[in-house]
Parts: sequence; C-alpha cells; structure tokens
Amino acid sequence: MSGNGNAAATAEEDTPKMRVIRVGTRKSQLARIPTDSVVATLKALYPGLQFEIIAMSTTGDKILDTALSKIGEKSLFTKELEHALERNERESPYDAVVFHPKFVGKTLETLPEKSVVGTSSLRRAAQLQRNFPHLEFKSIRGNLNTRLRKLDELQEFSAIILAAAGLQRMGWQNREGQILHPEECMYAVGQGALGVEVRAKDQDILDLVGVVHDPETLLRCIAERSFLRHLEGGCSVPVAVHTAIKDGQLYLTGGVWSLNGAETMQDTMQTTIHVPVQHEDGPEDDPQLVGITARNIPRQPQLAAENLGISLATLLLNKGAKNILDVARQLNEAH
Repeated sequence: MSGNGNAAATAEEDTPKMRVIRVGTRKSQLARIPTDSVVATLKALYPGLQFEIIAMSTTGDKILDTALSKIGEKSLFTKELEHALERNERESPYDAVVFHPKFVGKTLETLPEKSVVGTSSLRRAAQLQRNFPHLEFKSIRGNLNTRLRKLDELQEFSAIILAAAGLQRMGWQNREGQILHPEECMYAVGQGALGVEVRAKDQDILDLVGVVHDPETLLRCIAERSFLRHLEGGCSVPVAVHTAIKDGQLYLTGGVWSLNGAETMQDTMQTTIHVPVQHEDGPEDDPQLVGITARNIPRQPQLAAENLGISLATLLLNKGAKNILDVARQLNEAH
C-alpha cells in the first residue's frame, strides 16, 4: 500500500447488521505489511466493521524477466487495484544502498572502479551514473527477498539500490549501508507514501479512509504527482522530485535526465501554503486532484500544491525538458 503497491477498498453489505470492507492488495510481503497496518488502524477506528484482505498478483508481479521501463504499462503494480488514489502518512521517501557483504562499510563513492550496482529504476540509474561515473549500473528484478538473495549469493553485484521505506517496512534497516540524499539521487513521485485506492463512486468508503490522511504528506504528493502528470512522465523516462514544507512554504524540486545521466534539467519552486489540521472540515464538493481525493482537507492548499507542480513542469518544459524526455523514451523503446 505504497507508491510501489497500493490497496483497493470496496464495500458490500452482507447482512443488515454486518458490513464487510474488502481490501485488495498485492500478494508480496512488502505490500502486505503496510496493508495490514492500515487495516489494523481502520479496525481500531471502526470496531463495528469487518475487514477482509484479498491478495492478488499484478502485471508487474508476473513479468519478472523484463526491465520495468520496457513493459510499456504505466500502472504495472496498481492496474488491477486502481480506482481513486488517496494518501496516508509518509515514510522515508529516500533511496538506500545495500552492499554485498564484502563491501559493507563502503559508500558508492568508495566502491572499486567498474563495480556493478543493481537497480530496476531508470530514475536512479540516470542520476547515479552522473554522480558516480566510475560505477556501472545494471537492471535487477524480483521482490525484495529475491533481489537481496541475488546480491548476497551471486558475485554479479557490488550493491543494489532499494527504497528505504521498503527496507524499513520489512524490518531490514540493518541492511541500509547508505541513504541517498536529494543532492545524490532525488526520489520517485510519491515514494514512501501509503495509498488507499477507492472507487470514485464509493463516497462512504472515501470518507471512511479519509480520517487517516496526513495533510502535509497529501499536499506534497499532490505537488509531486501534478509535476509528473504535466511532464507526461512515467517509468520509461528518468523523472525525480524532492518536496518539503517549512515555515508555511511548500518547496518542490523536480528534474529530468537523459538515460545515461549526461543531460539533466532541474529547478526548484515554492509557494505559500496553509497546512490544515487533520480532520478540518473541507469543501462540500469532491475536489479530486491528480487522482487524490481528500474531502476533509480544504481546497485552497490542494490547488496551491497542484499549481506548484504544474508551474515547475512548465518551467522545465520551456527550458527544453521535453526534448530530453522524448529522446529518453525513444532510446528506451529502441533497446
């Protein structure tokens, strides 16, 4: 139930007195941990409801022998669950480096020349090739258990790059050899945020899960998703972001890269924003922005966050980002 594995909630009234909320999720352990956590939270909030978790395999789970960027499906891990996205409290959005046992204590900077680093993300590979030109980057697929096993048991990789939130959810923080900060590698849109996907027509379920919104996380994710949507980015192009809220200002840094990291274009913009208290009464209508519905959050800060993303994307496009993205798409499709 994160940017890498969302959950979908539907409701059916089995009897007049017992209502069952069916929650769909990916089968992977990484998806089940946050799903179970959110369901436990909802159970505590709504003791009169029954929750049933239904695990399923998604397109991205089934295709493991092809790089994510080659498959051509924008919703590899969410298509089977996709309805209307909502955000919950955010965990660490940063990427983490996990090293082969013989390189524990190293950093990417101090790895030997030509060391091979595994990652399934064009975004990570493009930025890290630019910042660490002495390293080689190679695609690695599979769930976290599989990728860690490949790292530890094979001699192919010196390190792999994973989402820090995934390692933390699995309880594997001890494998974090290095956390990559924005100046080294900006993160993916929505990374580290939990999401509950709900059918747009299920207004009662939207209200039910809306009470667990984290307003600051929600506004940051709206800005990030708005930036990506306006760029028309996706898995086939390297796009990354960094957001922060400080002293009433929402800061958004966004960037695009060529596949080899040689070309890059990035900038930062900010906007004044009021972060509402949780459960503050929102508008009567249903202001869905970039797939996020939050009726208990006022519309003004949501619009400000969306406009920030659009403004930054427009700025980069006017500077020539479209050409970088188009070339990246063409090269990715050709290979």
